[in-house]
Amino acid sequence: MKTNSIFDIQLGIGFSSLAFGSSMQDAEKIFGKPEEIILLDEIEDYQSTVWHYWNCGFSLFFDEKDKKKFSSVEINNAETLLLGQKLFSLTEKQIIELLQKTGVHQYEIEKEEWGEKRLTFDVLNIDFYFEKTQLVSVNYGKIIIIEPLLILSN
Repeated sequence: MKTNSIFDIQLGIGFSSLAFGSSMQDAEKIFGKPEEIILLDEIEDYQSTVWHYWNCGFSLFFDEKDKKKFSSVEINNAETLLLGQKLFSLTEKQIIELLQKTGVHQYEIEKEEWGEKRLTFDVLNIDFYFEKTQLVSVNYGKIIIIEPLLILSN
């Protein structure tokens, strides 16, 4: 895979041409073999196989509980696009405005204990991480729809 490839965030759909729910074989056909594979299992009730493409600036996560299907991606590639915009050249304010144009207005901003600032749009399942004012990474995954619980009584 070329390290100067342009990648595209497809909110709720996938990463470039790899759709959420795709297999590891599908990912390998699109991106080639990863540079490193690890099993992430430090988080309770969550295990994921992670394929790192260090030279390309992204990592793919495959959910162990969902038959190792593609579930999320972490990106730090400066050429990545979001809604046609070169994401890593945007400010925090510009990212908020861009996503608000899609009709998503609710977001949260928090300071992480390791020092980065996190901008989260829960409804889109996407997090943007900033060091000072510079975007340094983006994590996003398939959109999780929580159905309301219907309780019937007699």
